[in-house]
Amino acid sequence: METIERVRIKVVSDLQMMQRVATWRLLSKKIVFTNGCFDLLHLGHVDYLSKAADAGDVLIVAVNTDNSVRKLKGEHRPINNEEQRTMLLASLSFVDAVVLFDQPTPYEMIQMVQPDVLVKGADYKPEEIVGYDIVIGRGGLVKTIDILQGYSTSLIEQRIIQHQEAGIKSQD
Repeated sequence: METIERVRIKVVSDLQMMQRVATWRLLSKKIVFTNGCFDLLHLGHVDYLSKAADAGDVLIVAVNTDNSVRKLKGEHRPINNEEQRTMLLASLSFVDAVVLFDQPTPYEMIQMVQPDVLVKGADYKPEEIVGYDIVIGRGGLVKTIDILQGYSTSLIEQRIIQHQEAGIKSQD
């Protein structure tokens, strides 16, 4: 199998994800779940996701669809489309499955997966994390991870705009 195919098969439909979850459960794997837009993959994402992966045996990353990102972030986003975002995430060795969701939150996806560990950034209080009730209700763990400061898609976007504006001003 070619390397790109090994990446591509990690991007799954809801049904494929549930089949993998069933297999992982039979193998007594600890399932970790996280979600986000992951618009421009950067070092902050890699740090966060690698720490999330350390919380269990398999890591599922749920990614907002393009439509969902636009509703959350505005018409100018996403910068990278959902195919690009999911493939980049799937290329990370410590990510086991990537699945898209179109709802405003991943609550339905969390209900389907029933993860053992739910992970979000430390900018959230655990009890305010979407799906907290589901995971805690089944005896799981909700974990927050410190965010690597200075890295965010919004900051990158702001720097690009500043550089563009500086270039325009220097041409005047």
